[in-house]
Amino acid sequence: MQMQEIMQFVSAHPILSVAWIVLFVAVVVMTFKSRFSKVKEISRGEATHLINKEDAVVVDTRTREDFRRGHITNAINLTPSDLKSGSLGELAKFKGQPVIIVCANGTTARESGEHVVKAGFDRVFTLKDGIAGWVADNLPLARGK
Repeated sequence: MQMQEIMQFVSAHPILSVAWIVLFVAVVVMTFKSRFSKVKEISRGEATHLINKEDAVVVDTRTREDFRRGHITNAINLTPSDLKSGSLGELAKFKGQPVIIVCANGTTARESGEHVVKAGFDRVFTLKDGIAGWVADNLPLARGK
């Protein structure tokens, strides 16, 4: 009986049914990618520990204007396209240190992090919730640069 109800729903709402299937597949793919990625997501507490105790380098992938409005102290501003093309700028000299990739809200940093791993960096992390989470926790931002 249950299968018959599912089939009735699918035939009555084909677009909604396809949307659910696509959403399910996207969640599975994203979960798989994050589980097997060398880039790990870290909390703000873990990030501050890495910055203060292990000289982690912060790479802010937001636009130049957003970066100037406020960024984590000593962060390097490199766009996702810079990282994708291998234009690492001053980041290249920090290969032995942990690297924390930061974006606006934590959704796009992983892909940039994957490019940094491909460039030969071993310890690459993304900041959970990005700068938005950092600001929400009232952590300090530097201006300008």
